Amino acid sequence: MKGWRLARVILIWVALALAIGVPIAAAAGSEQLAWRGSLYILAGFAGIVALGLVLVQPLLIGGYLPGFPAYRGRRAHHWIGGALVAAIVIHVVGLWITSPPDMIDALTFSSPTPFSPFGVTAMWAIFAVALLAALRRRLGLRPRTWRFIHMPLAIVIVAGSVVHCLLIEGTMETISKAALCALVLAATVKVMIDLQVWRKRRTLRGESTAPR
Repeated sequence: MKGWRLARVILIWVALALAIGVPIAAAAGSEQLAWRGSLYILAGFAGIVALGLVLVQPLLIGGYLPGFPAYRGRRAHHWIGGALVAAIVIHVVGLWITSPPDMIDALTFSSPTPFSPFGVTAMWAIFAVALLAALRRRLGLRPRTWRFIHMPLAIVIVAGSVVHCLLIEGTMETISKAALCALVLAATVKVMIDLQVWRKRRTLRGESTAPR
C-alpha cells in the first residue's frame, strides 16, 4: 500500500512537470526564436510559465497535489498567485519595450489580432484577484463573499488565458500547447465541481444536525 502511494505521488508530480515542462521545451526549440530578440523571448516564455501557473492554481486549491493539504495548499495558492502576477508583468513589460504600439493597441482593445483582447481581459482579472487578495482583510471580505467575487474572476482568467494561447501562432508547439490548455480547463472544471459538491454536503450535514 505504501509503495502504491509513493508511486502515485511520484506519478502526479511527474505528470505536472511534463504538462508544464514539455510545452516550454518545445517552445525553446522553435525556429522562430532565431528572429526574436532576447527580451521578446523572455516575455514570451514568461507567458508560457504564467499559463503553467494557471494550471497549478486549481490543483492546489482542490488539494490534488501530494504534500499540499487544504491549509498548505491555500498558502501555496497565494504564493503561486504572486508568481503568476510577476510572470504577467514580465510578459507585458517585455512586449511593451519591444513593441510599444502593439501593446498600446492591445491594452486599449483596438488591436487587429484576435488573441489580444482575451489576454488583456485575463490580465486585468489576474490583477483584480491579486489586489483583492492583498486587501481582503482590510476590506473585511467574508469567505462566502470572497468566493462570490473570486470564482467569476477565476473563470475569466482561465477562459481568457486558454483562448489567448490557442489563438496565438507563435513559438509554442501546437499539440503540447493544446494539451496544456486542455489540462487547465479540466483542472478548473474539476475543482469547481468538487468544491460545489463539498459545500452542498456541508450544508446538508448542517441541516441534519440542526436542532428541531
